[in-house]
Amino acid sequence: MKRTPRDQEHSHRVLSRRALLLGGLQLGFAGGLAARMRFLQVDQADEFRLLAEENRVNFELLPPARGRIFDRNGTVIAKNSPSYRIVIVPENTPDIDAAITKLRQLVEISDEEIKEALEDIEAGRRYHRITLADQVTWEDIARVAANAPALSGISPEVGLTRVYPQNADFAHVVGYVGPVSDYDLSKMDDPDPILLTPRFQFGKVGFESKLEERLRGKAGTKRVEVNAGGRVMRELGRREGEAGRDMQLTLDANLQSYAQTRLGNESASAVVIDCETGDLRAICSSPSFDPNLFVRGISGKNYRDLTSNIYRPLANKSVQGVYPPGSTFKMVVALAALEEGIVGTEDTVWCPGHLEVSGRRFHCWKRAGHGHVNLNGSLKGSCDVYYYDLAIKVGIEKISAMARRLGLGVRHDLPMSAVASGLAPDKDWKFKVHGQDWLVGDTVNSSIGQGYMLASPMQLAVMTARLATGRAVEPRLLKSIDGIDQPSGAGESMGLNENNLRFVRKGMYSVSNERRGTAYRNRIVADGLRMAGKTGTSQVRNITAAERAAGVIRNEDLPWERRDHALFVSFAPYDNPKYAISVVVEHGGGGSTAAAPIARDILLQALYDGPPPLTAYPKRDRPRIKALQERLKREQEQAHKPSVKDQA
Repeated sequence: MKRTPRDQEHSHRVLSRRALLLGGLQLGFAGGLAARMRFLQVDQADEFRLLAEENRVNFELLPPARGRIFDRNGTVIAKNSPSYRIVIVPENTPDIDAAITKLRQLVEISDEEIKEALEDIEAGRRYHRITLADQVTWEDIARVAANAPALSGISPEVGLTRVYPQNADFAHVVGYVGPVSDYDLSKMDDPDPILLTPRFQFGKVGFESKLEERLRGKAGTKRVEVNAGGRVMRELGRREGEAGRDMQLTLDANLQSYAQTRLGNESASAVVIDCETGDLRAICSSPSFDPNLFVRGISGKNYRDLTSNIYRPLANKSVQGVYPPGSTFKMVVALAALEEGIVGTEDTVWCPGHLEVSGRRFHCWKRAGHGHVNLNGSLKGSCDVYYYDLAIKVGIEKISAMARRLGLGVRHDLPMSAVASGLAPDKDWKFKVHGQDWLVGDTVNSSIGQGYMLASPMQLAVMTARLATGRAVEPRLLKSIDGIDQPSGAGESMGLNENNLRFVRKGMYSVSNERRGTAYRNRIVADGLRMAGKTGTSQVRNITAAERAAGVIRNEDLPWERRDHALFVSFAPYDNPKYAISVVVEHGGGGSTAAAPIARDILLQALYDGPPPLTAYPKRDRPRIKALQERLKREQEQAHKPSVKDQA
């Protein structure tokens, strides 16, 4: 069929448009190819010329600055200090042994450091910067830099290392950092790439570990060009990382230092808590250790010295240690009975020195007995028989419920390692754990804080703060993050009868301020700062009938590990509680002689925000206290001398 002129004209227009479109595409492609060729041949000529000469581009991680840790007043607890070191990148070093041999002619490096570096290299970390020598001098850095052309893949650098200026004072709270180990990495599902860097410092225990991610920050990256010999030619690009967050604790460095020194060489712990806010002002465990020893990896000898010490310096006794609370538990039993209406404040119990229960004799600490005792007298003289009788009437369920209400048998949420929950046992617990029924004798033992009952010094301090205020005070360790305050631990009312609380507090006041009170000799005499407290002694061994008949062996005549634990809890001022404290001295003997003096001194230091005047102490004690204060001041100064080289 013959096409019309109109059809021919339409076909021509269609072909013309297609030709133009195809031509445009071809022109665009050719133009793009030309532009790309110009970019590669002109703009990137230098880079590709270097690459053609066997140069290459490496990516390196930039470790972030770790967040600092401060006390409540801004005193530095953990910081970062510059550290000069010499590193090697195995991938950029053709002959590692030869390069190290040349380096050792310039810088003194121990065989142990070389061995550790070679182990990191053999672990397959050839692309990482591996430390050959740490904490070298500026002269060493200068010699290495001057000989850089002969040291392929080896370079000097300035890094940051963790330093704890307060030495041993905060070791159990803050913990320490150390090189990341294979064990650390095995516990992570998807470890941050920066953690794969050999000898990167990582929170191991304590606060450093619990807030590791926030303290660590985020790594940056840089792109560098190296030649065939491994020498860095230039930096091509950099992306800065994000520094870790700065943390402020509720602790007071001055009070912490004093309390740690006051505990001395005892195996002991002390916790001071602000009754109003729940802020922890001091958390001490003795003996302590220098966390700076762990930062770069502790030596075998130093570690053996710590682990072989029978006083367990690595254990955080303040939150990790759990002990029978002894007579400090009597306030719990008394309050449970008062709340249930089982006992009146003037009701008395006859104490002949023992109580017969199910054919077994339970003894009072006072062999001759206390005679007729009411609630106030039972706390003042710490009569055991009174609480044996009371606990049988109240029952273990209500006693343990009150214990948990006051913070015992409960794990408090704190950013510290191995925080223990203690134990406030009941019938169900014993059957589940031991497969046995609860016995009345178990209740009797629990009434004086023995048997299955266990509490940490932290929990005892919380218990005391709650008794003092009637509120569910929660301990708070973290005050702020980058200046932003964290929630208070003041707590709400526990809903307990205020009159009942007042009776218990009055009994604690009598302990410390009335003659024949078990802590009377360790009272505070300053007006307006009177202390209310309770002594406690918890047995760690059974006393046989034969020994009791012949005379109970004195603590000082027993091996240290078989002596009783000494405890004391208190708050002050009595009329307006500001601080509560608990002190536990392992195997210290009596609470009134070993723990109460320490607690009184620390509490006064907190109340006066520094050394208290001698007039706060009983007159006969002032000469001894003056000598003690002078000795403690000297010991504090000695303890704060730098233990590591600070180049900050």
